[in-house]
Amino acid sequence: MAASMMNFGRVLSVQRITSNFVRGFKKSIGAMGALDAEFEQAKQQSTSLKNDPGNDVKLQMYALFKQATVGKCNIPKPGVMDFVGKAKWQAWNQLDEMPQNDAQSKYIELIKSLTEAEGGETAGEVSEGSGRYNTLQVDQVDGVYKITLNRPNKKNAITLEMYEELCEALNEAAKDKDTVLACVTGAGDYYCSGNDLGNFANIPPEGITAMAEKAGEILLKFVGTFIEFPKPLIGLINGPAVGVSVTILGLFDVVYASDRATFHTPFSALGQSPEGCSSYTFPKMMGLAKASEMLLLNKKITAVEACERSLVTAVFPEDSFHKVTEQRVKAYAKLPRKSMQKSKCLIRDGERDLLHKVNKAECDLLVELWQGDECMNAIMQFFSSKSSKL
Repeated sequence: MAASMMNFGRVLSVQRITSNFVRGFKKSIGAMGALDAEFEQAKQQSTSLKNDPGNDVKLQMYALFKQATVGKCNIPKPGVMDFVGKAKWQAWNQLDEMPQNDAQSKYIELIKSLTEAEGGETAGEVSEGSGRYNTLQVDQVDGVYKITLNRPNKKNAITLEMYEELCEALNEAAKDKDTVLACVTGAGDYYCSGNDLGNFANIPPEGITAMAEKAGEILLKFVGTFIEFPKPLIGLINGPAVGVSVTILGLFDVVYASDRATFHTPFSALGQSPEGCSSYTFPKMMGLAKASEMLLLNKKITAVEACERSLVTAVFPEDSFHKVTEQRVKAYAKLPRKSMQKSKCLIRDGERDLLHKVNKAECDLLVELWQGDECMNAIMQFFSSKSSKL
């Protein structure tokens, strides 16, 4: 009897263990199913994001997705000329042995944060009212044609599309009979972080030479549009400025800067060379030694230093910058327009042909350097550093 009761107890114990195991297994399977469902939803949401999240985030998305669906990186390392492929491989490979469920969870969290950001505050997104421009905010009020570089979540880095749109906006301002003057500023904390190196990411089937020549044509046209702009052009530098957004300032008529603005032309570090006619305008404005310090040795300068070097006309405190410059621009727009335009032509016409010659020489050199090892290695290092931060 005692033995029977003992055996009965063992049976109940085994049943309880089995029951608990089944419940746990079902719960685990249910959780995995829920995670898979969330992952599928996140995958769909990733294709409907309104804004480009940038290279850093896209690399992270790619790496987590591959880790979640495939597991540890199992493809050969791409060749040195495949910039995008190599950056993606490095991003995925660095996840190493991360469990697929963990990768799924991180991917879901990342996509959720991106979709919530788009549905919430719009700071950092392209503002409404840009009309036909995707990368700019353009307004024309009381004779002032205001162009705002409008990729604040990318520090207003200039894409190929933005180059084209800036040319279009300036040409529109030049032809518009109601526009007295134009000004350029940036949305967010940056004025402009220079050329978006993502422009170099996708090498076309025709090869790197074709890509470099096309980029050279775009830059030649872009700088040429500033050289030919017939009306007063004012730069409102609200924050840090880098690369071509700095060099082009020599073609503006007036440049105002916030005291938090900085000016950086890191061409040598990127295996490139000056553009925007800066090889002529910078030595003319600030002297050969000071110009070389910026263009050859990559020295970053403050707004006050830029003013001392005649790159900037005046500097204002950040907290009053927008108010003061708006008042000045409005006052200038009330001046006799014909007088200002004729006077600008008189000032600029003497060196117009020279500026176009300088622009062509600068673009030709850049096309050559963009195809060289130094530039290639610098760009690869840039993409590698981005992927290593994942």
